[in-house]
Amino acid sequence: MRTASLRKLTVGAVAAGLVLTGCGTTAEGGTASGGDSGPISGLRFMVPNSPGSGYDTTARAVAQVLEDGDLASGIEVFNLEGAGGTVGLQRLVNEDGNDKMLMQMGLGVVGASYTNKSEATLEDTTPIAKLIEESEAIVVPADSPYKTLDDLLTAWKADPGNVPVGGASNPGGPDHLTPMLLAQAVNLDPKTVNYVAYDGGGELLAAILGSQIAFGATGIGEVAEQAASGEVRILAVTSEKPVDGVDAPTLTDEGVDLVFTNWRGIVAPPGLDDARTQTFIDLVTKMHDSDGWKKALADNGWADAFMTGDEFGSFLGDESKRVAGVLGELGLA
Repeated sequence: MRTASLRKLTVGAVAAGLVLTGCGTTAEGGTASGGDSGPISGLRFMVPNSPGSGYDTTARAVAQVLEDGDLASGIEVFNLEGAGGTVGLQRLVNEDGNDKMLMQMGLGVVGASYTNKSEATLEDTTPIAKLIEESEAIVVPADSPYKTLDDLLTAWKADPGNVPVGGASNPGGPDHLTPMLLAQAVNLDPKTVNYVAYDGGGELLAAILGSQIAFGATGIGEVAEQAASGEVRILAVTSEKPVDGVDAPTLTDEGVDLVFTNWRGIVAPPGLDDARTQTFIDLVTKMHDSDGWKKALADNGWADAFMTGDEFGSFLGDESKRVAGVLGELGLA
């Protein structure tokens, strides 16, 4: 195994909900109300990339559990795409003091804020919770000539420029780091990898199905359904152990010394007082402990990785340093 920073970037995330007392004024001039004991109304949940992405899937699962559990009502989940999630990040930071907006995020936003030199950073936000980890999948269309991981790696190492790999991450995000670390693990220079970035899992899936790329690197939850229906074939997963319900070996099972997992989480705008922040954390905890969330974890193949508040904030700082170090070690920054 190489260094821990290269070999094991583990983590997971997402969730939110709130039962707030009284009424709050939004940054757009409206109000969102919630009774002292009733579910909050008027919550807006931003997804900083396209419909069908891992962020989108997770945010909508969170919203559904909150609604079903009477923790919130009328949640608006909306997409604001661009620059690997940093367009949404800037919007969130601009919503200073808005206690009715949350943003879905994860490792991809950490990487994009670094590689895009974003003025807004995650240090500017209010950390709420890290909830899940998810394996990445090495996936090809059903009619691909690559039937096994070895088939793919043989062709990739022979002519990397003509074996393009796609992902729904900008440089530094999980779908980008996966093939770069995979290349390094099989003695292929990462600088020779022909990586094509798509803005979200929906666009990436279309590229895989249309054979616009030779293979994709993406979260397991974004392709598990298509794999089950026979539209795509998962050649390997990047987790330490096989993923329940997915008929695919791990990279280590296939002789590749690499373990890697993605994560997702929730952040809020800056400028929230301690009481409001704690209310968010308490509600996330209630959601996390619910049967509905346990079902969502199982249905999507997500691993529980619960962490909140200051602990999550420290984790975000560590991840920023880790991603910068990995990109530097790979010669990509």
